[in-house]
Amino acid sequence: MLIHRKAAPARVVLAAGLGAALLVTSGCASSQDAAAPAPDGGAYPVTVRNCGQDVTFQQAPRNALLLNSAPVSTLSALGVLDSVTARAGAYPESYYSAADNAQLAAMTSLTDQLDGTGHLQLSKDAVLAQGADAVFGHLDNVDRESLDRAGIPEIVEPIFCHSRTTPASMDDVYDQVNLYGRIYGVPQKAEEVNATLRERIAAASAEARADDRPDRPTTAAVLYPTVGGGATFAYGQRSMATPQLEAAGLDNVFADMSERVAEINVEELLRRDPDVIVLLYSQGDPQRVRQALEALPGADRLTAVREGNVMVQLLNYTEPASPVTVTGLEDIVARFHR
Repeated sequence: MLIHRKAAPARVVLAAGLGAALLVTSGCASSQDAAAPAPDGGAYPVTVRNCGQDVTFQQAPRNALLLNSAPVSTLSALGVLDSVTARAGAYPESYYSAADNAQLAAMTSLTDQLDGTGHLQLSKDAVLAQGADAVFGHLDNVDRESLDRAGIPEIVEPIFCHSRTTPASMDDVYDQVNLYGRIYGVPQKAEEVNATLRERIAAASAEARADDRPDRPTTAAVLYPTVGGGATFAYGQRSMATPQLEAAGLDNVFADMSERVAEINVEELLRRDPDVIVLLYSQGDPQRVRQALEALPGADRLTAVREGNVMVQLLNYTEPASPVTVTGLEDIVARFHR
């Protein structure tokens, strides 16, 4: 039996952990965010659609605040990471290049404290006091209206928007790059980045298809276990897990689940019994994440556990959509198709 958690009410978010498990903002329930046409060359103001609301930038951000790690790889690829001057949350070094890690280290760190489920702990006053000209990410205690009153535009990763009702796809990666390309007035650079990402995705998918072993894995699940005991969450059709697995030649056994992420019980996991399990986590020791799965009653009956087909990777390697998602795809293919 699946245990579905209720969707969060409007403007409520769990930031960082579980990939910001349920999100934010009332307004138009459009399936995708879009941007008003903006002239090439960075003419402002620029208005983009985010979580069902229009968000206007009077200029390219120059003093931005990061509330989660997800946008970093996109901003870096576009050459605008130096516009971020402060950050909050966990930024695992393995996601980034040495140059990106150096830039992150130079930023003001408001806090790196996360709670037991990976959610950022930061007050509204601390966010507003930073004086940022843009905020990338969302906290449940910092509503968009407060930021609007302070003249601070906020961008939330679209896959976390509560208004979203459509399944995720690898196109979300390109859409996210284009979104930031419009915000920063560098649409041509965004096209170049996406061209490279398309080539990488195609190459990884081709490698997965070339795996003709009769015993190759064909099904998978992406889970977020609670270290130390507690709920186990599975990622469904509105998460990037499903298209990422498909691109890797694997069918998500929870693809019929309409939620992006939902709590499951061990009986349901045993019934679906995927060939491969990918475990996600936000920070800490990956071995403890693996142990959290193995500690579930009956886990030794799971095919993936018995055959050693369990992979542990940091959350952003799966979602939200970003260039790091493509790296995660390549890692999954390398692990299970070589």
